Amino acid sequence: MPRSRIHELLALAEENDGLVTASQARAIGIVDSVLARMTRRGKLARAARGVYRIPYFPTDRLSQYREAILWARASHGPEKVALSHETALAVYEISDVNPARIHITVPKDARLRRTKPKGIVIHRGTLSPRDVTTHEGLPVTTVAKSVLDVMDTTGRLGLARQAIKDARKEGYIGAAEANRITRQLNQHAHDGGRVQAATEHVTA
Repeated sequence: MPRSRIHELLALAEENDGLVTASQARAIGIVDSVLARMTRRGKLARAARGVYRIPYFPTDRLSQYREAILWARASHGPEKVALSHETALAVYEISDVNPARIHITVPKDARLRRTKPKGIVIHRGTLSPRDVTTHEGLPVTTVAKSVLDVMDTTGRLGLARQAIKDARKEGYIGAAEANRITRQLNQHAHDGGRVQAATEHVTA
Protein backbone atom coordinates (compact mmCIF):
# COMPACT_ATOMS: atom_id res chain seq x y z
CA MET A 1 0.00 0.00 0.00
CA PRO A 2 1.52 3.35 -1.06
CA ARG A 3 2.39 5.58 1.88
CA SER A 4 0.71 8.46 0.10
CA ARG A 5 -2.68 6.78 0.54
CA ILE A 6 -2.04 6.17 4.23
CA HIS A 7 -1.07 9.80 4.66
CA GLU A 8 -4.21 10.80 2.75
CA LEU A 9 -6.31 8.66 5.09
CA LEU A 10 -4.77 10.16 8.21
CA ALA A 11 -5.16 13.67 6.81
CA LEU A 12 -8.83 12.92 6.09
CA ALA A 13 -9.32 11.73 9.66
CA GLU A 14 -7.62 14.82 11.08
CA GLU A 15 -10.03 17.00 9.12
CA ASN A 16 -12.91 15.09 10.70
CA ASP A 17 -11.93 15.40 14.37
CA GLY A 18 -9.74 12.31 14.20
CA LEU A 19 -12.44 10.04 12.75
CA VAL A 20 -12.75 8.20 9.44
CA THR A 21 -15.17 5.60 8.11
CA ALA A 22 -14.39 2.42 6.21
CA SER A 23 -16.37 3.75 3.24
CA GLN A 24 -14.24 6.91 3.17
CA ALA A 25 -11.12 4.75 3.23
CA ARG A 26 -12.37 2.60 0.37
CA ALA A 27 -13.09 5.74 -1.64
CA ILE A 28 -9.36 6.54 -1.67
CA GLY A 29 -8.31 2.97 -2.40
CA ILE A 30 -7.71 1.58 1.10
CA VAL A 31 -9.41 -1.78 1.60
CA ASP A 32 -10.75 -3.17 4.86
CA SER A 33 -7.79 -5.51 5.37
CA VAL A 34 -5.45 -2.52 5.44
CA LEU A 35 -7.64 -0.82 8.05
CA ALA A 36 -7.53 -4.00 10.13
CA ARG A 37 -3.74 -4.09 9.86
CA MET A 38 -3.44 -0.43 10.84
CA THR A 39 -5.68 -1.14 13.83
CA ARG A 40 -3.52 -4.06 14.96
CA ARG A 41 -0.44 -1.87 14.70
CA GLY A 42 -2.02 0.90 16.74
CA LYS A 43 -2.22 3.46 13.95
CA LEU A 44 -6.01 3.39 14.16
CA ALA A 45 -8.49 2.47 16.89
CA ARG A 46 -11.92 1.08 16.13
CA ALA A 47 -14.56 3.45 17.50
CA ALA A 48 -17.63 1.60 16.18
CA ARG A 49 -18.46 -0.77 13.37
CA GLY A 50 -17.17 0.94 10.23
CA VAL A 51 -15.75 3.92 12.17
CA TYR A 52 -12.09 4.42 13.14
CA ARG A 53 -10.25 6.98 15.25
CA ILE A 54 -6.65 8.19 15.23
CA PRO A 55 -5.42 7.21 18.73
CA TYR A 56 -3.28 10.30 19.24
CA PHE A 57 -6.02 12.74 18.23
CA PRO A 58 -7.36 14.64 21.28
CA THR A 59 -10.94 13.95 22.31
CA ASP A 60 -13.49 16.26 23.90
CA ARG A 61 -17.01 16.07 25.30
CA LEU A 62 -18.48 15.83 21.79
CA SER A 63 -16.24 13.02 20.49
CA GLN A 64 -18.69 10.26 21.41
CA TYR A 65 -21.45 12.08 19.54
CA ARG A 66 -19.32 12.45 16.40
CA GLU A 67 -18.61 8.72 16.48
CA ALA A 68 -22.31 7.93 16.83
CA ILE A 69 -23.26 10.18 13.92
CA LEU A 70 -20.58 8.67 11.69
CA TRP A 71 -21.83 5.19 12.54
CA ALA A 72 -25.42 6.17 11.71
CA ARG A 73 -24.39 7.90 8.50
CA ALA A 74 -22.38 4.88 7.43
CA SER A 75 -25.56 2.89 7.95
CA HIS A 76 -28.10 5.17 6.31
CA GLY A 77 -26.78 8.16 4.41
CA PRO A 78 -25.33 11.52 5.46
CA GLU A 79 -28.37 13.79 5.65
CA LYS A 80 -30.97 11.65 7.36
CA VAL A 81 -29.86 11.41 10.98
CA ALA A 82 -29.62 13.80 13.92
CA LEU A 83 -28.75 13.75 17.60
CA SER A 84 -32.00 14.20 19.49
CA HIS A 85 -33.92 13.99 22.77
CA GLU A 86 -31.75 14.17 25.92
CA THR A 87 -28.57 13.99 23.84
CA ALA A 88 -29.55 17.14 21.96
CA LEU A 89 -30.05 18.95 25.26
CA ALA A 90 -26.61 17.77 26.37
CA VAL A 91 -25.02 19.04 23.14
CA TYR A 92 -26.62 22.45 23.69
CA GLU A 93 -25.68 22.24 27.39
CA ILE A 94 -29.16 23.21 28.49
CA SER A 95 -30.74 21.71 31.63
CA ASP A 96 -28.87 19.37 33.95
CA VAL A 97 -29.44 16.30 31.78
CA ASN A 98 -26.59 13.81 31.60
CA PRO A 99 -27.83 10.95 29.41
CA ALA A 100 -26.16 7.59 29.85
CA ARG A 101 -27.01 6.73 26.25
CA ILE A 102 -26.79 8.59 22.95
CA HIS A 103 -30.14 9.33 21.30
CA ILE A 104 -30.31 9.52 17.51
CA THR A 105 -33.37 10.04 15.32
CA VAL A 106 -33.49 8.36 11.89
CA PRO A 107 -36.27 8.15 9.26
CA LYS A 108 -39.10 5.73 9.97
CA ASP A 109 -38.14 3.59 6.99
CA ALA A 110 -34.40 3.55 7.73
CA ARG A 111 -32.82 0.11 7.52
CA LEU A 112 -29.77 0.17 9.77
CA ARG A 113 -27.89 -2.89 8.61
CA ARG A 114 -24.89 -2.50 10.87
CA THR A 115 -24.72 -3.82 14.41
CA LYS A 116 -25.81 -1.03 16.73
CA PRO A 117 -23.10 -0.01 19.21
CA LYS A 118 -23.93 -0.30 22.88
CA GLY A 119 -25.14 2.93 24.39
CA ILE A 120 -27.01 4.19 21.32
CA VAL A 121 -30.80 4.57 21.29
CA ILE A 122 -32.46 4.82 17.88
CA HIS A 123 -35.69 6.81 17.50
CA ARG A 124 -37.62 6.65 14.25
CA GLY A 125 -39.56 9.65 13.05
CA THR A 126 -39.97 12.32 10.40
CA LEU A 127 -37.34 15.06 10.50
CA SER A 128 -38.23 18.07 8.38
CA PRO A 129 -35.46 20.54 7.48
CA ARG A 130 -36.82 23.00 10.07
CA ASP A 131 -36.41 20.37 12.81
CA VAL A 132 -32.64 19.98 12.38
CA THR A 133 -29.77 22.40 12.73
CA THR A 134 -25.99 22.17 13.00
CA HIS A 135 -24.34 22.83 16.35
CA GLU A 136 -20.62 22.39 16.97
CA GLY A 137 -20.46 20.70 13.57
CA LEU A 138 -23.06 18.10 14.56
CA PRO A 139 -26.54 17.53 13.12
CA VAL A 140 -28.89 18.03 16.06
CA THR A 141 -32.60 18.60 16.45
CA THR A 142 -33.59 22.17 17.25
CA VAL A 143 -34.17 23.26 20.82
CA ALA A 144 -37.94 23.24 20.33
CA LYS A 145 -37.97 19.78 18.75
CA SER A 146 -35.58 18.39 21.37
CA VAL A 147 -37.57 19.70 24.33
CA LEU A 148 -40.86 18.38 22.99
CA ASP A 149 -39.29 15.01 22.16
CA VAL A 150 -38.00 14.69 25.72
CA MET A 151 -41.45 15.51 27.05
CA ASP A 152 -43.06 12.97 24.73
CA THR A 153 -40.72 10.13 25.68
CA THR A 154 -40.07 10.80 29.37
CA GLY A 155 -42.83 13.09 30.63
CA ARG A 156 -40.22 15.07 32.59
CA LEU A 157 -41.92 18.45 32.60
CA GLY A 158 -39.44 19.98 35.05
CA LEU A 159 -36.50 19.02 32.86
CA ALA A 160 -38.22 20.38 29.77
CA ARG A 161 -38.98 23.70 31.45
CA GLN A 162 -35.41 24.00 32.71
CA ALA A 163 -34.15 23.38 29.17
CA ILE A 164 -36.33 26.20 27.84
CA LYS A 165 -35.09 28.55 30.56
CA ASP A 166 -31.45 27.69 29.85
CA ALA A 167 -31.93 27.93 26.08
CA ARG A 168 -33.42 31.40 26.50
CA LYS A 169 -30.54 32.44 28.76
CA GLU A 170 -27.93 31.14 26.30
CA GLY A 171 -29.58 32.89 23.37
CA TYR A 172 -30.62 29.77 21.46
CA ILE A 173 -34.24 30.94 21.39
CA GLY A 174 -35.99 34.25 21.81
CA ALA A 175 -38.82 35.19 24.14
CA ALA A 176 -41.53 34.44 21.58
CA GLU A 177 -40.11 31.00 20.84
CA ALA A 178 -39.73 30.23 24.55
CA ASN A 179 -43.36 31.19 25.15
CA ARG A 180 -44.53 29.07 22.21
CA ILE A 181 -42.67 25.98 23.44
CA THR A 182 -43.91 26.54 26.99
CA ARG A 183 -47.51 26.65 25.77
CA GLN A 184 -46.98 23.38 23.90
CA LEU A 185 -45.45 21.80 26.99
CA ASN A 186 -48.32 22.93 29.18
CA GLN A 187 -50.84 21.58 26.69
CA HIS A 188 -48.95 18.28 26.55
CA ALA A 189 -48.94 18.05 30.34
CA HIS A 190 -52.65 18.90 30.47
CA ASP A 191 -53.54 16.29 27.85
CA GLY A 192 -51.37 13.71 29.60
CA GLY A 193 -53.11 14.41 32.87
CA ARG A 194 -56.53 13.95 31.28
CA VAL A 195 -55.45 10.64 29.74
CA GLN A 196 -54.10 9.42 33.08
CA ALA A 197 -57.28 10.47 34.88
CA ALA A 198 -59.44 8.71 32.28
CA THR A 199 -57.35 5.56 32.57
CA GLU A 200 -57.60 5.57 36.35
CA HIS A 201 -61.38 6.04 36.08
CA VAL A 202 -61.75 3.09 33.71
CA THR A 203 -59.58 0.78 35.78
CA ALA A 204 -60.97 1.81 39.16
